This record gives sequence, C-alpha cells and structure tokens, in this order.
Amino acid sequence: MITTFAAALNTGLRRAMDDDSKVVLLGEDIGRLGGVFRVTDTLQKDFGDNRVIDTPLAESGIVGTAFGMALRGYRPVVEIQFDGFVYPAFDQIVSQVAKIHYRTGGKVKAPLTIRIPFGGGIGAVEHHSESPEVYFAHTAGLRVVSPSTPADAYSMLRQAITLDDPVIFFEPKRRYWDKADVDFDAEPDLPLHRARVCAPGTDATVVAYGGTVATALTAAKIAAGEGHSLEVIDLRSLSPLDVDTVAASVGRTGRLIVVHEAPVFAGLGAEIAARITERCFYHLEAPVLRVGGYDIPYPPAKLEKHHLPDPDRILAAVDRTLAA
Repeated sequence: MITTFAAALNTGLRRAMDDDSKVVLLGEDIGRLGGVFRVTDTLQKDFGDNRVIDTPLAESGIVGTAFGMALRGYRPVVEIQFDGFVYPAFDQIVSQVAKIHYRTGGKVKAPLTIRIPFGGGIGAVEHHSESPEVYFAHTAGLRVVSPSTPADAYSMLRQAITLDDPVIFFEPKRRYWDKADVDFDAEPDLPLHRARVCAPGTDATVVAYGGTVATALTAAKIAAGEGHSLEVIDLRSLSPLDVDTVAASVGRTGRLIVVHEAPVFAGLGAEIAARITERCFYHLEAPVLRVGGYDIPYPPAKLEKHHLPDPDRILAAVDRTLAA
C-alpha cells in the first residue's frame, strides 16, 4: 500500500492500540486536532479521550505523567509537538525515565515511547527545527531510534511500543509527506537496533539517519553517474549503535563519510568516526569525514538550505576521501 510517512505512523499507533489496551497516547493537540502533523488523526474518535489524551502545554508534566503510568503497567506513547519543546522535559527523561531500571536493580521497567519530530527543512521558526538526538544517545538507559522511510516508521514504532525499555523515537519531520509502499501485515525485517544497507557500493561508505538518508541516496545516484560507487547505510538506531554493520562496510570500501543535520562538533558522527577508526584502522584508506550542520543556533528559514547537508556537500566529501 502506498502511504505517507505520517500515515504509516498513524497506522502503527492504531495497530498497537488495537493489540494492547494498555497503550495510551498523550500529547498537546493530539486528540481533537490529530496532532500538528496529523499523525494521530482520528485516533481519539476511534479509541476515546481516555486513551488519546489531550494534555496541557507542559512537557515536563506530560512526560512525568506518562512515566507514572508506565510504572503502573501502561504503555504510554508521548508526542512532543516539536523537537525544541523537549527541553522542559529533559530532566524527567534523563533523571527519572532513563534511571529507573538501574536504580531498582532491574525490578522496575519503563515501557515508555517518546515521539519527537526533529530536524529542519520545513521553513519553521525558532525552536521548531532542532536536532537534539545526541543528548539522549549520551544517556545510559535510553534507546534512541530514527526511521527514514514509511515502512520503517511503521515497523519501528510497533517494535518500540512493545519494548520494556524507554525509547526516544525521532521522526524526521521533513519526511512526513514522503510516500512509499508499506506492507502493514509483514513482520519487521530487522531488529530495532540493526542498521540497514540501503544501497550497495564499493568506493566509499556513507552513513546517515533520519532525514539525511534520502539526501545520501540522492548523492549516491549522482556519484554513480560520475563513476563512483557509494554504499549507503541507514543507522536506524542511534543508541545502541550497530557498529558491526558499519565496520563490515568500511572493511570493504576503505572509506567512510558520516552525515547528519546536527552540528558536527561533538555530534553522533564523532562517536562513529572514533569507533570505526578503532575497529577498522588498517582498512581505512582515508580519514573518516563528517558532513553536518554548523556549530550555530539553527538559522532562520530563509537560510536553512545553507545549513542542512545537501548532495553537493556530501559529494564534496566524496571527492576529498577519494583523493586522499
């Protein structure tokens, strides 16, 4: 079935709620409105306002309430309306949600999924185009994932909701309207923590996640026309990292470029570069390169195209690594 990224998420939530009466949704404007991006459209009408709960504009309260519900046997799914709005809930997430399993010696679990639309590319105002994923990937006790396609949006959300671990689920908002074929009856083809090789190649490996996967695939098509073969890997999981899949690819290509929207400084690309340098030092033909956002506050909408990684910036890094 051809469907959008947002509609795939909607179906994933609907199936999860059908399967388990303990799955409840909380967030600002997710009920009557169906969410800013309409991901929860019609769910309150079909499941009632005791399972699809419109909350006050209070992110710390939303996550704190959902955490309490998780401790009492529910499986809450929280929607943070925009990435930049998650910061008021940061203390709840890193000090309480992430710690409870360790704090109780494994006796208490927190089956809580926190959905966060993230990244730029939609011409939004301040606080609406952040990339805060590394804050959460740095926090022990959290799983952090980000799908890049409608099919993964559906299957990864279904997997996240069934886990007993808290999951931070980053949705690339500029991909909400991307369309693709999704088999809603198929079993997930990968575990939640595994990366996916999206396009095979021989000359260099390009690793991306979320909104930049499509950008990397576009760059790979252009590179093919110039005689270069790029292997594109979609990380899918940011914590834990599937280093094995990336290392196996770099072992074949000898070169690695990591792409993400977040600033390059202390970003996820730095961790991947360090891990691959340790694992693949004798396979590398060139230094690991990173293509990402600049170390600035996210720029105004008219300037964001200069901030976000695009195929030209990825191809410039390809030229650099192949020339090394």
